[in-house]
Amino acid sequence: MVKKAIFLMMAALLVFTAACSSGGGGEQGSGSKDESVNLRIAWWGSDTRHEYTQKVIDLYKTKNPNVKIDVEYASFDDYWKKLAPQAAANQLPDIIQMDISYISQYAQNGQLEDLAPYLGNQIKVDDVAENVISTGVINGKQYGVPAGVNVLGFQYDPALLKKAGVDAMPENLTWESYEALGKQAAEKGLYLDGGVAPDIFFHYFLRTKGKSLYNPEGTGLGYDDDALFVEFFGLMQRMIEQKAAPSPDVANQTKGIIEESDLVKEKGIGVWQWSNQFVALQQVANRPLAIAPMPGPDMEKGLYMQPSMYWGVTSNSKVKEEAAKFIDFWVNDEEANKLIKGERGVPISGKIKEAIAPELSDATKQVFEFVASMEPKASPMSPPPPVGSPEVISSLADVVEELNFGKITAEQAAQTFRKNAESVLANNK
Repeated sequence: MVKKAIFLMMAALLVFTAACSSGGGGEQGSGSKDESVNLRIAWWGSDTRHEYTQKVIDLYKTKNPNVKIDVEYASFDDYWKKLAPQAAANQLPDIIQMDISYISQYAQNGQLEDLAPYLGNQIKVDDVAENVISTGVINGKQYGVPAGVNVLGFQYDPALLKKAGVDAMPENLTWESYEALGKQAAEKGLYLDGGVAPDIFFHYFLRTKGKSLYNPEGTGLGYDDDALFVEFFGLMQRMIEQKAAPSPDVANQTKGIIEESDLVKEKGIGVWQWSNQFVALQQVANRPLAIAPMPGPDMEKGLYMQPSMYWGVTSNSKVKEEAAKFIDFWVNDEEANKLIKGERGVPISGKIKEAIAPELSDATKQVFEFVASMEPKASPMSPPPPVGSPEVISSLADVVEELNFGKITAEQAAQTFRKNAESVLANNK
């Protein structure tokens, strides 16, 4: 009787254990070749991104036949609208694509898993630069692995530059020589650039001065002297006044539409933007373009490698180990990256960058070469923007537009922005 009772207890225990490891892919640590695993993965992007991402997923399933993957994708705005209720219900997909402006919020809310225990185990990062992998660290924890990296630069038409009377971009461009270049372009009826994204380029400028847009804690601005605001945005305002950059009303007509941009229409020499935006610009312009480094002085202090986006594993996932394996596949699989071709930014693995180089278009090769030349010069990235940063960025854009329309002075804009930003960021204290 005792033996029979023990046998029945063991049988019941085995049934209970099996039940716990079935259904939604099993508990964390599952994913052996013989065990069925269900993964959910979500991302945003264009139709082209959806198509090749599905091919990468199909390739992963071919190499891991025990894994079933459900996909969810949308446009950028719709993506976050869909993710919010899933987060509230603790039902996020296992793997989610994270933007730099949202990762702090999801990490702070406890919705992302610390990936540090998986680095060097499920996720190999031995040939990834430290200043790249560390961009996913928030408050000492690795909440994201970059899907690819970008770097800022000036993307321009060399032929239009010559039309402005300049044979080549200065090797060590400064903000002073940048303004002088703008005057030369304006004299020939050309814009030097199409204007700058205020938060991105002001942040770069602040970094060259040893400051940043936000303080390390995310509870306030990262600079105390508003003269820095006046210096940078005063220069941008002068560029508009001198017709070296379009006025806000002109810029607003073509904002976000590549085909309507001044460079494509040969009215503007170039545009300041992220390296991963170059390929689309080159395709639409359909003529030779080039990329030049950011202005200095102290360009190296300002420059940083920024993730185009991150892959994160959610805290509610029951298959975290398998999710980490998929991220490793994205980072380190050569076949997968021949499908991706750097669309989500330059690969973070040195071996992969070298392996897929022959597969790239000429424009993508230009991007890879530019990023490779800038990586040794880049400094560590500032912490990801804090909770509330979208409101801060919106406020900055509003006051800069008023400044550029001539409705307020640079000093007034600086004071208004500080008041608005500090009010939002104070909620993080």
